[in-house]
Amino acid sequence: MKQMAGHLLVECLIEQGVTHAFGVPGESYLAVLDGFHAYHEKIQFVINRQEGGAAYMADAQGRLTGRPGVCFVTRGPGATNASIGIHTAFQDSAPMVLFVGDVGSDFRDREAFQEVDYNSFFGPSTRGMAKRVERIDDPERIPEYIARAFATAMNGRPGPVVVVLPEDMLVRQVSARPLARVEPVQAWSDPGALRQLREMLLACQRPFVIAGGTGWTPQSAQALQRFAENWKLPVGNAFRFQDIFDNHHPQYAGDVGIGINPKLAQRIRESDLILAIGPRLGEMTTNGYTLLEAPRPQQKLVHMHASAEELNRVYQADLAILSTMNAAARSLEVLTAPVSLPWEAWTQSAHQDYLGNLVPQAMPGDINMPAIVNTISELLPADAVLTNGAGNFASWVHRFHQHHGLASGLRTQLAPTVGSMGYGVPAGIAANLITGRTVFTIAGDGDFLMNGQELATASQHGAKTIIVLLNNGMYGTIRMHQEREFPSHDSGSHLKNPDFAALARAYGYAGVRITRTDEFEAQFKAALARAEGTLIEIMLDPEVITTRGTLSAIRDAALERQQKGV
Repeated sequence: MKQMAGHLLVECLIEQGVTHAFGVPGESYLAVLDGFHAYHEKIQFVINRQEGGAAYMADAQGRLTGRPGVCFVTRGPGATNASIGIHTAFQDSAPMVLFVGDVGSDFRDREAFQEVDYNSFFGPSTRGMAKRVERIDDPERIPEYIARAFATAMNGRPGPVVVVLPEDMLVRQVSARPLARVEPVQAWSDPGALRQLREMLLACQRPFVIAGGTGWTPQSAQALQRFAENWKLPVGNAFRFQDIFDNHHPQYAGDVGIGINPKLAQRIRESDLILAIGPRLGEMTTNGYTLLEAPRPQQKLVHMHASAEELNRVYQADLAILSTMNAAARSLEVLTAPVSLPWEAWTQSAHQDYLGNLVPQAMPGDINMPAIVNTISELLPADAVLTNGAGNFASWVHRFHQHHGLASGLRTQLAPTVGSMGYGVPAGIAANLITGRTVFTIAGDGDFLMNGQELATASQHGAKTIIVLLNNGMYGTIRMHQEREFPSHDSGSHLKNPDFAALARAYGYAGVRITRTDEFEAQFKAALARAEGTLIEIMLDPEVITTRGTLSAIRDAALERQQKGV
């Protein structure tokens, strides 16, 4: 029996296990929207307010589930708005499929209304935005294209795939049926390389493990933990992958990224063997390629990654091992360790440095952010999902909140390593819709206004998140850099903000504002208890610009350097 191609496409998504699709409706894919209506008991189309927010939600879906998040947008402006989520998913290695409704085939290549060359715009390359860009012209091949898109998004280094859907193709009648669910392929570590790795471990004195990237499961995180325990290794989590290794573990050394503990940075530089399991070793994790010098690190480097294209691309490793994280961790845990190891004190000292970094510096103003984060950590359930966008505000949670780790069973952190503003609010909404778990989002005033409109999506679809918004009246990260480079004045970073609490109430959230630390706990408890979402606006002293220093201190240091001619 034949059916409309748009309905077949929805059936294919259901076969791949998709329960939620995010997007902004467009006339270019009305047949797919009709398919969502026909199969609404099996799949939910979440109506977003802007395509960037929809793409972020799909990105979050991919990170949480390990299978591609799904986003639908219309042609031209819809696709270009969604590109921010594609770029984030690409650099963060998150599996995702973006479907773009396009002009009809009979209008193609005439610069028709909102027509874009998507291969050129999203085109895959070493610096592209998507792993693959494809256009479906034959509706009978929809199952083939969908299965390939899901396989491409999950295999090797995960990432986004763009599928273009001509409007006229979607309304044609087809007899094809969905293909079976696609599962990711596991690449296993080379046994010879594992033997070499063991020899390198036995020969070193100051090893260090950096765990990160995507593709981790609770089972692989547990295997990583057993490997670290067997060999008594210090472990750091790569930038914004702080939930891979348990932060409470006596061998945890801290997060390796922006705002790194200076003692941890020094320890990595002094290491004689770095075992990088999963991360790309990008600019943020390596602190501008200084913790490990590119292209040839001072330390011996073992790099384990799921993509052959990623290995030896930036860093020439002493040992490169192609492996997915499930296979890598399980192969590492069976490496036999000797009875005694020379670096036990090194590992204990690394953890003590991490605990010391939890002790805050004194800051001005009536808001004590470390105390507020401690309250959040004490009151949130262990399985809560924490999300954030980009900005200095996120460093409070990164430094002072302790994740129990994926080994306990669940992902608990969604954050863009690409540094994309506006991610936290939509990612949190998606996390609550998909999992039903408690979601906490920390946002800045500039960051929130990038995608705050998605609170309307949350209210419409019954999502509940708790947002703590730090309002300091400026783009704080930019202002910090301005004070370092141009300390005599600021330009372009001041913000005149709305009443955020009132704005949240207009969207259907509860909205409150606090100006003192002692007001926070009662408001956070109330937020956990109420049925709807809550935004708690915190008026933060602009001087409190980082977890370690003030604007004035940064400015004074810059002026002193200028006076000395440095």
